Amino acid sequence: MVTPLNKLEIVKKRTKKFFRFQSDRFKRVGASWRKPRGIDNRVRRRFKGNIAMPKIGYGSNSKTRHLLPNGFKKFPISNVNDLELLLMHNRTYAAEIAHNVSSRNRIAILERAKQLDVKITNAGGRVRAAESS
Repeated sequence: MVTPLNKLEIVKKRTKKFFRFQSDRFKRVGASWRKPRGIDNRVRRRFKGNIAMPKIGYGSNSKTRHLLPNGFKKFPISNVNDLELLLMHNRTYAAEIAHNVSSRNRIAILERAKQLDVKITNAGGRVRAAESS
């Protein structure tokens, strides 16, 4: 079983999503964040007690950015040849098989990953136990 090179504790500065101002009041205003630009807008002017706006300070630590909870970074795989790229980086990146890969190709990818000692995050997807044994 391959383990990550250095398992760092992932600290999130903020786990709540930033919702658009007044998206809870009006159906026509979607929830995805948009910066308020009105001249009198109290969120833009950062009045006390109002919702916070996204700022660069909320960014993740660059060492733990894009890390999965298991300590690896995701690397999408579509075929067996893509797996060869992870030969020297199997302690940093974990392969994730793309959603549109057939079950026959998945089995081939899983076999090659076992040989290269590469971790696959979604190894159980679309592969039945009877077929793989």
